[in-house]
Amino acid sequence: MNRRGLLIILSSPSGAGKSTLAGRLRDWDDTLQFSVSSTTRPPRAGEVDGTDYNFVDVDDFQRQVADGAMLEHARVFENYYGSPKGPVETAINAGRDVLFDIDWQGAQQISTSSLSNHVLSFFLLPPSITELHRRLVSRGQDAPEVIERRMQKSWDEISHWDSYDYVLVNDDLAVTEEKLKTIITAERLRASQQPDLMDHVRTLQQEFEDR
Repeated sequence: MNRRGLLIILSSPSGAGKSTLAGRLRDWDDTLQFSVSSTTRPPRAGEVDGTDYNFVDVDDFQRQVADGAMLEHARVFENYYGSPKGPVETAINAGRDVLFDIDWQGAQQISTSSLSNHVLSFFLLPPSITELHRRLVSRGQDAPEVIERRMQKSWDEISHWDSYDYVLVNDDLAVTEEKLKTIITAERLRASQQPDLMDHVRTLQQEFEDR
């Protein structure tokens, strides 16, 4: 049987591991399509346009929002982020899952969109606030003041944990990875994700009646 794709959402406060786990899921299943977000922030060292993000200016971003071309969008730390809608619709209709690494605002918008029936959402909690801060510092990507802003924002992110389908405490990357794989494998078998299921049941019914 064919199946429809899932919109797999990973959210967490910065430093809780969603980007690392998103990468591991893509290594696990190379058919998993990553939703490349558009952003108005400048690229960081090593980031590639069209692979890590679609880097656009503010006018272009706002034009896409006005045209309804964004599945979700938000302003975070003075920059805009959003998920282009077209590639997502194409993928799920072709039976490919799409992976989103987004915050709670984006997750909420997708979960209330026309594609909500295909959403599978995860929120990743850190084992402690102390560990969250340690991870942000150890990344070596941000200045101290930026880390402090991320820490201040972390509780706002965490406060939305109960709007997700699954919530996992990421105290061990390998264990959390296995939990994600198990849940995704099971959710792919949802009746709502199998468009040919009803036809198969009708065929069984006809065979039964023809006996």
